[in-house]
Amino acid sequence: MPLKSYGVLAGRVRDHRREGGTDSPHYQIQVEAAGTMFRVAVNVLSSQAPAELLYTASEDFTHPILPGLAALPDGFNPLDSTPGGLALDFIRGNLFDRTSLRTLPSDKPGPDNDLADKLDHYVQRAEADSTARLYAFGERWGPEPTTPDKVFGFLPGNGVHDIHMNQGNSRQFTRDDGVWQDGGLLLAFADRWVAIFLAFQNQMWHTHDSTGHTLVGVPPAGPAGHPAPGEPDRQIRIIAALVNPLGPAPEAETITLLNTTAEPVDLTGWSLIDRASHRANLTGPVLPPGDAARIPVPAPVALGNSGGTITLVNADGLKVDGVAYTTAPEGRTLTF
Repeated sequence: MPLKSYGVLAGRVRDHRREGGTDSPHYQIQVEAAGTMFRVAVNVLSSQAPAELLYTASEDFTHPILPGLAALPDGFNPLDSTPGGLALDFIRGNLFDRTSLRTLPSDKPGPDNDLADKLDHYVQRAEADSTARLYAFGERWGPEPTTPDKVFGFLPGNGVHDIHMNQGNSRQFTRDDGVWQDGGLLLAFADRWVAIFLAFQNQMWHTHDSTGHTLVGVPPAGPAGHPAPGEPDRQIRIIAALVNPLGPAPEAETITLLNTTAEPVDLTGWSLIDRASHRANLTGPVLPPGDAARIPVPAPVALGNSGGTITLVNADGLKVDGVAYTTAPEGRTLTF
């Protein structure tokens, strides 16, 4: 079943702790939120083989969820696991390029060469900056009124965990599968947002739109940087979109698609999905290898002028490409 108490913790970083030498080490972050202390427990090693986690970070993150995040009060904010809001979904939310995920050891001698070092780089900066805020997405535990926190000692014990992908799991962890409930760390600094996303190597990338379980019949591959043969990722790319055409509504929105393969691709039966999860089928065209085509955006898909996402899925329902945007100047074509 999905996570029971999914949401995002907003607050100030007060302390941090690296763990090593345990079966399931975490990178621990102490966060103060509206006078209450929380511990954010970030997995840095998996209890299942292969143990090293997959990691990606953006040091200048942009996405349409950011204005809503910035408006949240400090504290734990429950989130509905639905599209169009602030919940994270690695696959459907178009948060990052799947191929940017890389494996990292949890803790290794030497500078800047393990996952704890990467987290230190951003968390210590936020700890030293009184204006920085941390947004930790995951599942809440506590409060535990009579139990001090086992790492930082504050009372009541209180925190957030599952700061990682929470779908496409294997074995006993399939119980946590769900959509729009992925974890992550976002840090807001005065000049930029930083986003950190983690996944386990044995999690699958293509999952069911309702359950978050791994789709049956998909070639076995996790969310690593190189999709397995047979997976459709990035075969067709969304390279541009006219989101806000000149003139009154209804506007003639368009997207431009590029065939990166060596074969013609018939887009009949493929679909576009917008941020609100509206879906519309395409009726072509056939894209020759290396060619691009500008096609109308069919209803009910609508590209919001104040930010949104565009996702392309093939006739089997598998995600091929996805983009996110935050602004749409009138009459200007956005490029991705």
